[in-house]
Amino acid sequence: MSHDSGRARSGDGGWIGRSVPRVEDDRLLRGNGRYVGDIALPGAVEAAFLRSPHAHARIESVDVTAALAAPGVVAVWTGDHVRDLPAMLNKEELRTPPGLAELLDPLVRMTPMPLLARDKVLYVGQPVAVVLAENRYLAEDALELVEVRYAPLPVLVDPQHALTEGAIRLHEDLPDNTAVAVATRVGNPDEAFAGAHAVVSEHFEAHRYVASPIETRAISAQVDPYSGRLIVWSGTQTPHRLRDAIAHTLGLEPATVHVIAADVGGGFGQKGILYVEELLIPHAARHLGRPVLWREDRNENLTASSHAREQIHRIELAADAEGRLIAVRDRITVNFGAYNMTGLVVPYNSLCHLLGPYRVPNVHIDVVGVLTNTAFATPYRGAGRPETVFAMERAMDRLAAELGIEPEELRARNLVRPDEMPYATGLVDRSGKPQSYDSGDFPELLRRAVAKADVDQVRARQREGARDGKHVGIGFAMYIEATGLGPFETARIDIAPSGRVRLAIGAPSQGQGHRTSMAQIAADAIGVPLDVIDVIGGDTEATPFGVGTIASRALVNAGNATHRAGRLVREKIVEAAARRLGVAEGCLDLSDGIVRAKEPGGPSISLAELAGKAPLPGTPEPTDGRHGTEISETVHFRPPGFAVASGAHAAVVEVDEHTGEIEILHYVVVHDAGNIVNPMIAEGQVTGGIAQGIGGALYEEMVYGPDGQPRTGTYMDYLVPTSSEIPDLDMDEIFTPSPMNDLGVKGLGEGGAIVPQAVLAGAVEDALRPFGAVVRRGPLSPSRVRALIRTAAGT
Repeated sequence: MSHDSGRARSGDGGWIGRSVPRVEDDRLLRGNGRYVGDIALPGAVEAAFLRSPHAHARIESVDVTAALAAPGVVAVWTGDHVRDLPAMLNKEELRTPPGLAELLDPLVRMTPMPLLARDKVLYVGQPVAVVLAENRYLAEDALELVEVRYAPLPVLVDPQHALTEGAIRLHEDLPDNTAVAVATRVGNPDEAFAGAHAVVSEHFEAHRYVASPIETRAISAQVDPYSGRLIVWSGTQTPHRLRDAIAHTLGLEPATVHVIAADVGGGFGQKGILYVEELLIPHAARHLGRPVLWREDRNENLTASSHAREQIHRIELAADAEGRLIAVRDRITVNFGAYNMTGLVVPYNSLCHLLGPYRVPNVHIDVVGVLTNTAFATPYRGAGRPETVFAMERAMDRLAAELGIEPEELRARNLVRPDEMPYATGLVDRSGKPQSYDSGDFPELLRRAVAKADVDQVRARQREGARDGKHVGIGFAMYIEATGLGPFETARIDIAPSGRVRLAIGAPSQGQGHRTSMAQIAADAIGVPLDVIDVIGGDTEATPFGVGTIASRALVNAGNATHRAGRLVREKIVEAAARRLGVAEGCLDLSDGIVRAKEPGGPSISLAELAGKAPLPGTPEPTDGRHGTEISETVHFRPPGFAVASGAHAAVVEVDEHTGEIEILHYVVVHDAGNIVNPMIAEGQVTGGIAQGIGGALYEEMVYGPDGQPRTGTYMDYLVPTSSEIPDLDMDEIFTPSPMNDLGVKGLGEGGAIVPQAVLAGAVEDALRPFGAVVRRGPLSPSRVRALIRTAAGT
C-alpha cells in the first residue's frame, strides 16, 4: 500500500494524508516510556490479590490473622472490610440507548460485582482478599497465609446448558442465567424460507480467547499532600469513566479525582472497561495515607482479566435459484461469564453487523447473553463483529457449495451497490436509530481482493492434486463496521505565549499514534508546523470531559473535535493579527505559524509574537508588550451517525493432511476507512489487527474444564503468534469518505481483526474439499485439522 495514497483525498495538500513518522516512537524506542510501573512513588506499598481457586463456591470464613503478622504487611482486607463500598457496575456500558429500548425492548439484567467476594465466588480468579505490603514479594508471601474455607457448589461452564430448565442459578436474585436478550425482525423471514430455492442451516462457534496485551493491567494512586486530591495513574482506555467510577465508589466529587492514562502497552478493549482492582487501589491510597501500586502478572491477565469472543450461532440462509439472499435467521448465544459487565455492547454489535455488506430483505435475529462460571467476557478488538462475521461468512461458503457457485461470485451477487448509499438495512443500530450505511463501494473491495488473490491460479493448482499430502485452498470474507461511536469526544487547543500549540484530547493512546495523527489534523486546521504541536491525551485535568479510545472512535470523534477546534483557533489568530497589523482579516493568510498579508511586501507576524504581545480583544494597545492574546478553543464533537468502514480479505493456504499444519501462502486485504490521515499509521493498525485475528484463527484459545478450571493460564499453554507466524500482507485500499464528519474519516483500528478467522476457515475448508470437511469453529490447530479430516473420512 502506498504510504501517501490517501493524501489527494484527505485535505488540501497539507499534513493530512502524509506518512509522517510517529513522533512518539523515538522516546519509546530509547526506553524512555512512562508506563504505570515506571512511575516512582516514594513510600509506596504494593498490592497482591488472593483469588478464588474455585469456579463456584460459598465462602464460609476468611482468616487473615497470620497474614497480618507477616513481615512487611501493612494491611489485609477481605469483603467484610469493604462491605460499605458499593458493588462495581459499568453504568455507561449497561445503559440501553432510548431508541433501542423503545423499538426492541431488550432485556438487560444488571449484575453488580462486589469489590471483594464476601458470600460466594463465581469464577476462578475472582478477588477474595487483598494484601498491602512494602513490596509485591512480601505481599505474595502473605497471600499464602490467608485461610479461606470454601464450600464448593455445582459449576456451569456450557452456556447452552446454563439456559436449560432446572440449571443452577449463578445470581440468586435473578430468575435464571439470562443476562441479555434481544431480537429483531425485518420483513417476513418465515414466508421467505418456505418459498426459497435453497436453504442452508448451520451451527458455528466462535471460541474464547483473550486480548493478551504486552503490558498487563496496572494502576497506582496517591493523595496529593498539598491539595488533598486523589491522583491515579492507570493503563486505562477510558480515564474519564474511571475517574467518575472512583469518585462514585469513594463518595468524592469527580473534580477531586485526577486520572492520568500514562503510556499504555496495548489495550484492545481489555483495558476499556472497569475492574474492581481499579477501585480498590485508590481506596487503599486514601485509607492508608500512602501511595499504592498494583501490577497484574501474566497468569492473572489470562485468567482474571476479561475474556472475549465465545459465541454460538445457529444460522440459516435462504436464497433464490440465482443465489441471491432472500432471508437470514440466526439464534446467537453469547457466553457472558460470571457477570454482565457491558450489557448489550457485544451481543448487539453481533446482531447489527450480521448482514455485513449484503442485501437481505427478510431477517430474524435472536440474541441471548448467558451467565456461566467462567471469567467475565467483554469487548475485545472487534467487539462482537469477528464472531458474527465468522458465522455469516462461513454460512455464505456453505450456501455457495450448496448452489455450486464459486464463493466470491455468490458474494458479488448479493453486495449492496454504491448507488444505493446511504443504504438502510431495516435494522436498528447500536445508538437506537435506523441502521444506515453512509458510504462504501463493496463490489470494488471484492473485485480487488479477487484480482490480487488470483483465483484461477489456485484452482489450477487444485486440479493438479495434492503434493506430498499438501492441499491448497482459497477463502474470501467481507465485513462492515459501524465506527465513530458517540456520544462525544473533546479537544482543547491553547496557544502558548511561546507560540507552541497545546492540544488536549479526551482519548488516550495505547499505541495508535495519536500524538502524530492528531497533530497532523491540528497543524492543517490551524496553519502551523507539525513540530510546534504538543498533544496530551487521557488526562482528566487537561480535558475535564471525555469518553475514551474504544470502538474505533478516536479518529472520528477526537480527530473531528481537533479539526473544528483548530479552525476556530485559526479564526481567532487571524482576527487578532488583523488588529495588530491593521490589515483586514480577508487580506491575511496563516501558514507555517506566520500570519502574512496576501499582498507582496505586506506586514507579517509570527504566532509567538502574536500570542505573547497582542492585546486582548476589546482592550487598548499595550505599551509595555507584556499583555498577550488568550487564544483557546474547546470543542465537543458529537457524531450525527456511524461512519461505516468495510473491507474484503482473501487468503490462500496450504494444509498438510499428515501433520495438520497450515501455511498461509498469500494474504490479501482491501479496506475502506474513508480519508486517511496518516497512511503509514493506518497500515500499521490494519496489520496489527490481522495479526491478532490470525492468532485467534490458528493459535489462541482459552480453555476451561467442566469444573470451571482454566487450563490455559500461562504462555506454556496459551499460544500467541509472533511476527514469524504472520505472513507478508498484500494490502490495498479504496476511499469513500464518510459524510458523517468534516474529515470524511472512518475508524480502522478494529477492522483488521474482524475477518481473519472467517477467511482462513474458508480457505482451510476449501483446501480440505477432497475430504468433505466443514470448519465450524477454531482455532485451526494441527490437532483440530487432523480431527476434521478423520471425522470427514469417518475414521
